[in-house]
Amino acid sequence: MLKLNSLSGFGSGVSGAAGSNGYTSGGAEDGGLGVCDVIDKFPFASDTNATDVGDLTAVKTTTAGQYSTDYGYASGGGSTDVIEKFPFASDANATDVGDLTLTRNAASGQSSSVSGYTSGGKGASMSDVIDKFPFASDTNAADVGDITVAKRLVVGQSSADNGYVSGGYISTDQIDIEKFPFASDTNSSDIGDLTRSTRGAAGQSSTDNGYVSGGSDASTEDVIDKFPFASDTNAADVGDLTDGKWGVTGQSSSVSGYASGGYTAGDPAGNSNVIEKFPFASDTNGADVGDLTVARYQVTGHPT
Repeated sequence: MLKLNSLSGFGSGVSGAAGSNGYTSGGAEDGGLGVCDVIDKFPFASDTNATDVGDLTAVKTTTAGQYSTDYGYASGGGSTDVIEKFPFASDANATDVGDLTLTRNAASGQSSSVSGYTSGGKGASMSDVIDKFPFASDTNAADVGDITVAKRLVVGQSSADNGYVSGGYISTDQIDIEKFPFASDTNSSDIGDLTRSTRGAAGQSSTDNGYVSGGSDASTEDVIDKFPFASDTNAADVGDLTDGKWGVTGQSSSVSGYASGGYTAGDPAGNSNVIEKFPFASDTNGADVGDLTVARYQVTGHPT
């Protein structure tokens, strides 16, 4: 399995893998009254519905997603500090493999070739911590730096060399794109802006670009933003999702970005089960290509 770059988690979605399947885990159902532990899987090779292939260790929302070559990871979420993983090689439940340095939810996830990162989020208070945990062994995370300001509902992307944190919420929605290097344990820096302030969006990554799709809350958005990894610059609006939604998550194949789940304000159906995709090769809108097994928002994405 070829690993191109990396990923993200809730609203952060996961980003940038070349593999066979996308995964969507956890989330809130029924207007937030119910929470699920379902791990859904859908193939990148064909446009079809997801199947339920396992469960997280507990029902939870707003976890951060990461992945290695062999496993998907979900860290934090709800009121927990748990890092859990599930295998890509077989359809199985997740297992608890370590802890973050603090309990938090609504953080973003990033992945290098050897480590997973969980950045930002909210526990007892808003957090700016960047945690790192190794893929080679099941162990606790270490605090390795800070994002530029404590915030939650942030979006994650990853290139081969850097982790990215975009958007988020403090007392208002945020517009910043920031990055931190995988090669050294250090703080992130502000490198550009999205086309709009947003939170709870989905993150995707191609080899060359990071994407932020959907987001916000009372006023849901359908915008797909794109920013380059090769230079530190602002994002550009390159298309639209099929509907405005927040609490949506992202997955990435080698050729397409995916957005799954989410919530649309003002829509009688509320929570979404839609899986949609947009191509990396051209700047265009998303298309509905399948359904999750459960309509839900505040979900987490994992690509393989």
